[in-house]
Amino acid sequence: MSDTVLTTQVAIVGGGPAGLLAAHLLDRAGIASVVVDLRTRTEIETTHRAGILEANAARLLVDSGVSDRILRDGHEHEGTYLRFGGRSHRIDFKELVGESVWLYPQTDVFIDLADARARDGGDVRFGVRDVEVLDIDTQQPRVLFTDVDGTRVEVRSAFVIGADGSRSMCRNIVPEERRTRHGREYPFAWFGLLVQTPMNAPELIYAHSDAGFALVSQRTETVQRLYFQCSPTENVDDWDDARIWERLQACLAGHDGFRLHEGPVIQKSVLPFRSFVQEPMRWGRLVLAGDAAHTVPPTGARGLNLAIHDVTILADVLPRALAARDDSVLDEYAQRALQRVWRAQNFSYWMTQMLHLPPGGESFAFDRRRQLGELENVVSTRAGRTHLAEQYTGWPSGD
Repeated sequence: MSDTVLTTQVAIVGGGPAGLLAAHLLDRAGIASVVVDLRTRTEIETTHRAGILEANAARLLVDSGVSDRILRDGHEHEGTYLRFGGRSHRIDFKELVGESVWLYPQTDVFIDLADARARDGGDVRFGVRDVEVLDIDTQQPRVLFTDVDGTRVEVRSAFVIGADGSRSMCRNIVPEERRTRHGREYPFAWFGLLVQTPMNAPELIYAHSDAGFALVSQRTETVQRLYFQCSPTENVDDWDDARIWERLQACLAGHDGFRLHEGPVIQKSVLPFRSFVQEPMRWGRLVLAGDAAHTVPPTGARGLNLAIHDVTILADVLPRALAARDDSVLDEYAQRALQRVWRAQNFSYWMTQMLHLPPGGESFAFDRRRQLGELENVVSTRAGRTHLAEQYTGWPSGD
């Protein structure tokens, strides 16, 4: 039983960047939606997540009218550094492929999208509970939830987008015997840090060393984001500031004398990661988008960009499916999305295995030397540098 019944064209489960961008783009196409999320807006805003946006993704946020804040508060990076053997090698994206990327936290992408939905009068319900998705194999799927005021609400729609993240409830709606889940667990994680120091470099540094992998990123002029490789079971309480800086400096040490600025550690966490894809991405009148359908290791910075690409395709396909009153049009979505998903999985896996300290064992010494050979292949030829630049900055939307 429900206290209130709403009728809309698309119901969206998940109010993170994928769900909110889907609602925004559909609204621009004249398609109404209702978005629900178990988390409050404050909970999402205060979960700090880094982000690298492809040039096309950054342009979409500006050109579609979400916000131009990325141009004011973001950092455009025209390249990145691979550091190994104690030396840094710059990959010049602009010179190689004519593109750049933007350092802009995923948290800020969410804030921009949430503000845009509020500005445009979008129906977004944060902090709901008891969400159910029913009747996706009928002409009128239903989403039921309890609103923040205790009202039981039923949303009737033509289609449902499951954009409810890596712990998705929606992906479990696809019958077990009709779905395939591909995945890979990694034997390492990232120890993530926010530190109060000046910027260490104008662009990201991906470091390979005998002490393990490290990533040097930026946040603001006075707060930086850093990562180093650790065990997935690492306890953050075992690491005081002195031990953290000793490990980071060891990961970045080299003959060129490069050293990180040191300062107070203001946040630390362990970030396990995995590769995951569920197929199909469409079942009945339900489609999956973003982390609900696929996750990638953060090494290649593909996660948020894949979610943006998913909903960009949906904003093209769903209006045509509604106009034709034919849900088979949605088959095109999965075909187009999965092509890029698997390319991104390959790139993320490649970057991950090339840069991280491999597991111990008889082949350890061989694997370490092989990694150095692979890195030399990337930086020593224009073809190698171009390959990384093309993958990192993102493929054209039609690819």
